[in-house]
Amino acid sequence: MKTSLTVIALTLALFIDIAPAAPGGGGGGAAKKKANPQKVFKKKDNDHDGALSKNEFVHGAKDTAKRNKAFGRKDKNGDGKLSLDEFKAAGKKKARDRVNGGRRWRESLPQRR
Repeated sequence: MKTSLTVIALTLALFIDIAPAAPGGGGGGAAKKKANPQKVFKKKDNDHDGALSKNEFVHGAKDTAKRNKAFGRKDKNGDGKLSLDEFKAAGKKKARDRVNGGRRWRESLPQRR
């Protein structure tokens, strides 16, 4: 009796580990897929003029103050709208800033004497 319960328990444990994770369930340790910047831009561009206004950019944000500040940083030419290039370029800068405070890897190393 103990042997059969042990076999059943081990079989269930194996089945649970092998079973694929449900899509979108967040299980299995799979990395979150990055959003395509062009698709995000197109979705946010409500008036389909090929640029994001400040309202379109901020719409739906949890922290509107942060989004307003980010809009100011991203709008390089100061025209009050974000082009697709400005929208995409800002994402690259943000990713770079997370590593070594925006410095290049070699610059972040201590200097030799």
